[in-house]
Amino acid sequence: MAQDSGSSTPESGSSPKGDAAESPAGEDMTMREQVLDIIESILADSDARSEGVRNNLRALLDARPDDPERALLEHLLETRKTPGSTVKVPVQREAASLHLESSDIARTVSVPVSHEVREGIQSILADKLLLTAFQPVHALPGGEVVGVEALTRFVGEDGAGADVWFNEAAAAGLGTELEIAALHCALTAANDVPERMSVALNLTPATSRDPRVRNLLAAAALAPDRIIVELTGSLDAVGAQTGNDGLGPLRALGLRLAISASGAALVSMERIEQLRPDIIKLDRHLIEGIESNDGQKTRAMAMVELAREIGADIIAEGIETAAELNEVTALKVTAAQGYLLGRPSVRPLDWSAWSIRAQTEAQPAG
Repeated sequence: MAQDSGSSTPESGSSPKGDAAESPAGEDMTMREQVLDIIESILADSDARSEGVRNNLRALLDARPDDPERALLEHLLETRKTPGSTVKVPVQREAASLHLESSDIARTVSVPVSHEVREGIQSILADKLLLTAFQPVHALPGGEVVGVEALTRFVGEDGAGADVWFNEAAAAGLGTELEIAALHCALTAANDVPERMSVALNLTPATSRDPRVRNLLAAAALAPDRIIVELTGSLDAVGAQTGNDGLGPLRALGLRLAISASGAALVSMERIEQLRPDIIKLDRHLIEGIESNDGQKTRAMAMVELAREIGADIIAEGIETAAELNEVTALKVTAAQGYLLGRPSVRPLDWSAWSIRAQTEAQPAG
């Protein structure tokens, strides 16, 4: 549902943040490692009822020793066909379901799509698997993990990033359907995020107005005050998000609204004041090399001051170096995320570990 915050935001305003990385080689390595983690978790499951499933995965790995991604994908597709393996979700729509057996792995969920668009989405996402990774968000200056951001991943043999697939879906008129599917997946995965953490979800302005989004968010197991909706892309046509408009009813219950104030789709201060978000984000375009760029420092300082004036928090994304972290800390940014602080993970145990580590670090030395 978003890109890794160690990289630049795609310039297209038609899609949620993609899942581009610091470098193609780095992203390939990260995806391979996560696929191997998933495979290891499945094979480590000791439940006798899933022994046949594990044996099938072993056979697929033996047949494709150099392509674990394809082996995992075939395993998941076969699992989908197995009676009783489908995840049940409270969405009254036709669904294509994929399920993993272990509790310590990335879980895919039923993707809610209407009957008339199902074929279209499947043709775009042929042989793709929709997963949610989460990246930790650290409070500054203390460093404790206070939230996560949902990042959509597609496991497939061509290795295309999420931004590619969101853009292609948008070009085919199916962007909203794919965004809602990713939102549904993220909300389901978020059930395993520790309760003390907020969960940020990315949506384009157009999709945020879809009634299904409001219904999904209202029905989510997460408390409204844990949910952050980040509007991505151009905000020129964004309507009011207060009162009975847009996400206004959910904001009244505690849901928070975030917008990006830098990058390819620059947002004016006047526009920010009109939208009055709860969180202003400074993305990688503004953060990269900020310690040595006076222009970037000036713009960041202006955004920090505006955030104070409207009562918003401010988060720096894409922190990759200690110098960048030191600079945004000095600017009194509320929180930060990026590869320096923590890479995205699809594993629930990692999400819990962030919380445990934060609690341990917060305890006074005895």
